[in-house]
Amino acid sequence: MNTKLITFYLPQFHRIKENDEWWGEGFTEWTNVKKSKPLYEGHNQPRVPLDNSYYDLSKKETLEKQAKLAKEYGIYGFCFYHYYFNGRKLLEKPAEILLENKEIDLNYCFSWANEPWTRSWDGKTRDVIMPQSYGGKKEWKEHFEYLLPFFKDKRYIKKENKPLFLIYRTNNIPNCEDMINYWEKLAINNGFNGIYLLETLNSFQKNPILNSSKGVVEFEPMLTMRHYLKPTIQLKRLLRKKIGLLDIVNYDDVWSQIIKRDNDYGKERYLGAFVGWDNTPRKGKKGLIIDNSTPEKFGNYLKIQKNKNNTEFVFINAWNEWAEGAYLEGDELNSKNYLKQIMRVQK
Repeated sequence: MNTKLITFYLPQFHRIKENDEWWGEGFTEWTNVKKSKPLYEGHNQPRVPLDNSYYDLSKKETLEKQAKLAKEYGIYGFCFYHYYFNGRKLLEKPAEILLENKEIDLNYCFSWANEPWTRSWDGKTRDVIMPQSYGGKKEWKEHFEYLLPFFKDKRYIKKENKPLFLIYRTNNIPNCEDMINYWEKLAINNGFNGIYLLETLNSFQKNPILNSSKGVVEFEPMLTMRHYLKPTIQLKRLLRKKIGLLDIVNYDDVWSQIIKRDNDYGKERYLGAFVGWDNTPRKGKKGLIIDNSTPEKFGNYLKIQKNKNNTEFVFINAWNEWAEGAYLEGDELNSKNYLKQIMRVQK
């Protein structure tokens, strides 16, 4: 099977009024990226985009450039994070620009990041500034109707004539099974064969919980970091934190656990991959660093994942998670070498 590579995509690289209010005038994801400082000798911070391209996702031209770059290097599509709070939307503009401009050659789907909105951009994850609620059939229908024009877009990724839709935390949603079954009916009423619902497995959720989901996506590195690291490594992390040292884990130690795992969830399993990880731009000394990554290592591990499971998609974290050190886009240190690894793996 010709496995397609889909990259998670963060839309927070443009101003919105809520971020201006919560974080200060002009806040975007670049704010934390630019202010980051190295925490030890050789620490690769701050990360600087290639050619100082601190782009703005409210501009159609930015999406056009990214779509062209992704296609050139062998990325099949983007999985946009979708922020929807019982009728209120956040960071929706890039996806809506894409929908309005059919000439942009980019396959895409959504991952509903259905957590409460917290101050995680500066590490205060318990400070909720936008609570999440789900309502009942009326609210579920309104949500589906917002999604429907995207689902009908020819570029929206489908499987078996079912729009691909990820949910980050199905275990957070009361009556989730009922909601998905209702969406299934609405999708059929609108000419689809249903909805291809995938549960995301991550640090919060180790296994699927729905009968109605079609499969799972293993979200890396967080699934492995929380549930599958060797006990000796977890103990070392705990001890380092207790004495006030940075939480640093070796890239190869994480990937070795990812590639050896062979879980059977009783439904379709879509493997994950990750470019790197360093969220100290957001969390400072309380962040997590996965060090010793290189483009070559990433390419070798991705090739194993791509050839391992004979499934249609592998989900890569990420296209542009700059404040988490998980991005394929070119930077001043590595140029486009991570993208070149994608091209190599896809040959």
